[in-house]
Amino acid sequence: MSTIEERFSAALHNSARSWRQALDRRLKHLGVGQASWMAIAVIAKAGKPLSQTELAHKLGVEDPTMVSMLDRLVKAELVERLPSQTDRRVKLVVLTEAGNVLYGKVKDVADQFRIEFLAGFDAAKLQAATELLEALNAAAESAL
Repeated sequence: MSTIEERFSAALHNSARSWRQALDRRLKHLGVGQASWMAIAVIAKAGKPLSQTELAHKLGVEDPTMVSMLDRLVKAELVERLPSQTDRRVKLVVLTEAGNVLYGKVKDVADQFRIEFLAGFDAAKLQAATELLEALNAAAESAL
């Protein structure tokens, strides 16, 4: 028999994976896979240019994986790498105009998905679950 901690961690992992897969199916018509739309969304939401390393950290991938993903996004003209003003070894990642347009489409689909998917859940339980997940994320981040 599983402990509540084991059940919780499995439920958390499986829910996050299933959520991304369901959203990914909705975004297929845009011609980008999960890794690409997640990177584009993180870049767009950052509010400032991110270094490749910061972006890799936010996406939970290794730097070499991030480099190859960014190479594909640069080739597709969705992002560009800019030199840092303070450290010439660092490349900052920003969305191009086409990347911003694509992000707008991704956001519209994701917003609609969230509305439809979460409509059947009790608002108070959703609030409590959100607060728990935010606290767990903060604890996990501080443990890194």
